[in-house]
Amino acid sequence: MSKEPKTNEIVEKRQLAPSITLFKLYVPDIAKKARPGQFVVLRADDYAERIPLTIADFDREKGLVTVIFQVVGTSTQKLDKFQQGQTILDVVGPLGKPSHIEKFGTVVCVGGGVGVAPVYPIAKALFERGNEVINIIGSRTKEMLILEDEMKAISSELFVTTDDGTYGHHGFVTDVLKKLIADKKKIDLVIGIGPIIMMRAVAEVTRPHNIHTVVSLNTIMVDGTGMCGCCRATVGGETKFVCVDGPEFDGHKVEFNELMMRGKMYNREERRAMWDHKCKLEAQEKALKKSKIREPMPEQNPKIRMQNFNEVALGYSRESAIREASRCLNCKNMPCVDGCPVNVQIPKFIKKIKEGDFMGAIHTIKETNSLPAVCGRVCPQETQCEEKCVLSKKGQPIAIGRLERFAADYELSQGDVRVPDIPKPTGKKVAIVGAGPAGLTVAGELAKKGHEVTIFEALHKAGGVLVYGIPEFRLPKAIVQREVDYVGKLGVKIKVDMIIGQTTTVDELFAQGYDAIFVGTGAGLPYFMDVPGENLNGVYSANEFLTRANLMKAYLFPEYDTPVRVGSKVAVIGGGNVAMDAARVSKRMGAENVYLIYRRSRAEMPARAEEAHHAEEEEIDFRLLTAPVRVIGDENGWVKGIECVKMELGEPDASGRRRPVEVKGSNHIIDVDVIVVAIGQGPNPILTSTTEGLKLRKTGNIEADTETGRTSRKGVFAGGDIVTGAATVILAMGAGRKAAASIDEYLTTGQW
Repeated sequence: MSKEPKTNEIVEKRQLAPSITLFKLYVPDIAKKARPGQFVVLRADDYAERIPLTIADFDREKGLVTVIFQVVGTSTQKLDKFQQGQTILDVVGPLGKPSHIEKFGTVVCVGGGVGVAPVYPIAKALFERGNEVINIIGSRTKEMLILEDEMKAISSELFVTTDDGTYGHHGFVTDVLKKLIADKKKIDLVIGIGPIIMMRAVAEVTRPHNIHTVVSLNTIMVDGTGMCGCCRATVGGETKFVCVDGPEFDGHKVEFNELMMRGKMYNREERRAMWDHKCKLEAQEKALKKSKIREPMPEQNPKIRMQNFNEVALGYSRESAIREASRCLNCKNMPCVDGCPVNVQIPKFIKKIKEGDFMGAIHTIKETNSLPAVCGRVCPQETQCEEKCVLSKKGQPIAIGRLERFAADYELSQGDVRVPDIPKPTGKKVAIVGAGPAGLTVAGELAKKGHEVTIFEALHKAGGVLVYGIPEFRLPKAIVQREVDYVGKLGVKIKVDMIIGQTTTVDELFAQGYDAIFVGTGAGLPYFMDVPGENLNGVYSANEFLTRANLMKAYLFPEYDTPVRVGSKVAVIGGGNVAMDAARVSKRMGAENVYLIYRRSRAEMPARAEEAHHAEEEEIDFRLLTAPVRVIGDENGWVKGIECVKMELGEPDASGRRRPVEVKGSNHIIDVDVIVVAIGQGPNPILTSTTEGLKLRKTGNIEADTETGRTSRKGVFAGGDIVTGAATVILAMGAGRKAAASIDEYLTTGQW
């Protein structure tokens, strides 16, 4: 290549067969780390799905990664239209565990259809290691056969099959495998990659002979990092996440029937997308609630908002903001500030609103809070700053969150987003891992100190839970992007599609010259119920469900390519804000009945009171003191019901809430066709498992000082959900602000 290409550029495009295309992509960071058996995730444009593709080859020196794909849906159609010289929007990786390569002896590699592509680098590595490699490749017809010459070059012996007999052996790849076994050929390992039905057939051929057999699973995925739980498969009776536990597994332990059913999950939606049918929802009505105590917040009428994704709360007018601000007593001791995790000077900014100095109000807020439009919408003010308000003793507290939102929205309406004066560069470099609330807060605070800050984000958009978790009707993504852009204006660089722990490690960041690293990767590993039937089609983790709906905009499907299945009867398991979000999204996407199943009473429900109230207004059916015990499926592997038991409350447990106790003989079945599990998330191990010297708690969370964010590893700080477990946006921001102060001190003094 005469001139260095751009990152994500297609430097070569080749048509291998009808509907099968090869791309060589310039992705030096990925090429540097890529190993046989791993995969990348591609996204063609802002409307496309995230597509996992196994790496077919790589060239570390040239920075190239080869991927091969078959056009089977809308997003792959889009990919196929790209030409050499164009750039793919997002390329993420390398992902998954690499193949185990050693000298086994005789290895038979079986590739079917486009599965020949991932077989190639594995067979090549095994051949170079000195194994006798017998390769069997097959396709439906001669014209669909790919990589024959390449496979021949790394084969001790090569067999070719076609289903129709137009070339090579007339039959299936398993026919050749059976013959090798029948001829008493000593085989030490079999690797089979291709359609699920082919891999199942390979495993069944080798099972009676006890030949170790490895298959590579390419399941339905959304994020590819283990966050959503979408790619789960049953292996040896255990649920595995293909993207982080695989993609390779013992073929004799894989539940192939389950995988085949899951593979058909979005067939109907794919057909619909290919027809390019568009459906858009609209809404316009406003409703005012009257209150003599607190200035009411205008909202969409529940009957209307149930049918759209427009923001529920519509915001204060100038007049209503001034009226509400005039209620503030401007207390000298400012108890509300103590209740704010980021210590916003609340009476000061409210006084400016009262005086009509709305720009002055937002500048006051931004002294300590870089994300006011977000916080004004999703913070649980009722249990923090507003709880401390003196007025709450005799009535309703000042609507602090609503006033914060008003000031932030006013700034936007004026188009006058000002950046504070930034001091001269200090020469110190800081890496922030994760572009969620904690990471964005740390980045903004340190940039204002003159440090060079770079954020590394695993997904294709910055914002973390703000973009993938919280629905549009609670937090419009344009608002999040505005807040992210503001952090960028402070001089912060944001690199997306960067998985620290895979693409680059913490040690490598230090080697690249970063003086300190902040880890704010959140709580992105979903918990499931651990009940029978949980892996049936139609059971989602809340992470997957909301990521599809929010980040990937499945609520606008098929205008956007990513689908999500919402039946007519949906059960959401859980009682927190995430559960409320999943239930309310389901209702908006057409579910007739949405049941919120929670094992405690309304009083113990951890969701914000406002969110629970909005859910009830939107006809969500609360099934309280109820717990699931079994998911019931039909003959095709789809959910058709959930068996539950009634609960009663006993003595308080470690959480301080009364412990639910099963009522014997209360079993009953609720008819549903989709289930969303929203019972919490844990820490993602991708970074922590690749970082030496980082002390973890038993939960897998990073052990860090709550006041400074300092970890057991010098120069590494952490905060937010990766330390505390799943909590609120503002608490993550508070941890980020404390960590930023500690990082600045460390960079200034050099003392740990």
